[in-house]
Amino acid sequence: MPLLKDFRTIPGLFSFLTTEYGKTAQHPMLKHKADGKWIDISYEQCRKEAIDFALGLVSLGIKRNDKIAIISENRPEWVYADMAILSLGATDVPLYPSLTADSIEFILNNSEAQAIIVSNKFQYNKIKKIRHNCKHLKHVIVFNDEESLRGETGLYSFKNIQDRGRTSNLSESSFQESVRNCKENDICTIIYTSGTTGEPKGVLLTHKNIVTNIKDALQVIPMGKTDVLLSFLPLCHIFERMAGYYTALASGALLCFAQSIESVSADLLEIRPTIMTTVPRLFERMHSKITKNIESQSPKKQKIFWWAISVGAEFSKVKKSSNIPVSLSLKHKLAEKLVFDKLRARTGGKLRFFISGGAALPRELGEFFEAAGITILEGYGLTESSPVIAVNRVDNYKFGTVGKPFPGVEVKIAPDGEILARGDSIMQGYYKNKKETEEVLKDGWLHTGDMGVFDAEGFLIITDRKKNLFKTSAGKYIAPTPIENLFLTSQFIDQFILIGDRRMFLSALIVPDFESLKSYADAHNIPYSNNDDLVKSNEIYDLLERELVKFQRSLANYERVRKFALLDKPFSLENGEITPTLKLKRKVIEERYKNLIEEMYIEMK
Repeated sequence: MPLLKDFRTIPGLFSFLTTEYGKTAQHPMLKHKADGKWIDISYEQCRKEAIDFALGLVSLGIKRNDKIAIISENRPEWVYADMAILSLGATDVPLYPSLTADSIEFILNNSEAQAIIVSNKFQYNKIKKIRHNCKHLKHVIVFNDEESLRGETGLYSFKNIQDRGRTSNLSESSFQESVRNCKENDICTIIYTSGTTGEPKGVLLTHKNIVTNIKDALQVIPMGKTDVLLSFLPLCHIFERMAGYYTALASGALLCFAQSIESVSADLLEIRPTIMTTVPRLFERMHSKITKNIESQSPKKQKIFWWAISVGAEFSKVKKSSNIPVSLSLKHKLAEKLVFDKLRARTGGKLRFFISGGAALPRELGEFFEAAGITILEGYGLTESSPVIAVNRVDNYKFGTVGKPFPGVEVKIAPDGEILARGDSIMQGYYKNKKETEEVLKDGWLHTGDMGVFDAEGFLIITDRKKNLFKTSAGKYIAPTPIENLFLTSQFIDQFILIGDRRMFLSALIVPDFESLKSYADAHNIPYSNNDDLVKSNEIYDLLERELVKFQRSLANYERVRKFALLDKPFSLENGEITPTLKLKRKVIEERYKNLIEEMYIEMK
């Protein structure tokens, strides 16, 4: 879709939206829920909130190039703070609310942050614990004006800072001058990637990096003034920030903040979005709930559902290649009425498409939802590429691929199979980390660390992470991610990690879907009192063994899992087993469960 107006910096976009576009816009700029009601925030109000906060920051001594961290859940104040910081020519450093105090301390010291903005007392307590170790940190600001925090030394509420801005000698004209002084090659943000190994690295992204990606997105994704987006992925992640926030606003769309990840199902029904950015985990949960619900229905209703899915799949396939036979068209209309209309109603009934990123989307999930008339456009990228490198298009998509490269990104495959990318959206490097920068940026090409190929039609296929590839003792190379994704489509499996590097055969650690297991146990009179009872049950082990046999029929012999162990609790962020973007930390998990892993191989010797 065409840009509302050309812009070169994020503050430039914000200024246009809140001075020109907002005067004629047919809807508010933002919407959020408070005290049980959805509240509209106009373009004018958003501008005033941001300006007051920006001028308040200036009164604290914040200036161009200073670093200010933000650790908060999605909320309108995140936008006010972001736009205020960037409009001053400062750099924001967004952090995941799930980070531990130790991780926050490292990032604050590495980025040399002068100030940090936190959402509430829970987040403030983390800062309080480490503040004496952060030599550059001068100011702490909390969004929530909580009674219990008043009087804390060196702490300001968000409203305190805005009040300082309103009563300062500065004016809106000084804010506008700061916006004009922002240049496209200024550092916009430093985003720390958690990675699956090692210390976090601060990715340096300029305004030009991010703006290039926004403009590319609007060239290939139909998004405009009549669209409504529901945002629930963390704004500290570049995918949601670029696609679900900046690009949404740049297109003139309405941006609505979900109350939380847990409330998304209810928020969908109330907001009725037309577009939503998300991750494959949402579709896995949706699919699990749908199939579980169907299995509780009568045999007749189950038969109707799966008949409808088969008709929808055939309809989708024929629609792309030829004219649709009248008989198939009539069947599809009946399937729509009996099944698909009800499924789509769960997304609010107005959704045009989902945009999926962050991890690989299993082909089976994409095809299942496509059959029901729910389009998922899978994309691919990294924080280091601002982030999108490639994406499927509404009128040209293929499941099992991540689509075709963005217009402004050049992509090639290295001789060893690694995906390389070049363009104006590629990062400047890692902050204060020359060694790591030189390892991934060579001759202008970003070495992504992902392995992939282009198919005959130019669609990019990701095969795995370069570091994830391992070789069995028989000399066979294994790409674990596609195999893991295959098993994750089982309704009885929640998390799955493949083991096998330098081993005789493949094994796996499996975290079951305990809700599904309990339903199965109840239906088959299998006694249990807790999760531990379930994973120790022979009947449950046999059930999972049958699932593996069923799902790995299409795999080569050396790709098949011969042994597995069931775990009674999921891998978690708190235990350091997954990253904030829900990627498994293989080395951590293998070390933590090394005794259990060794037992699987000892038994087979």
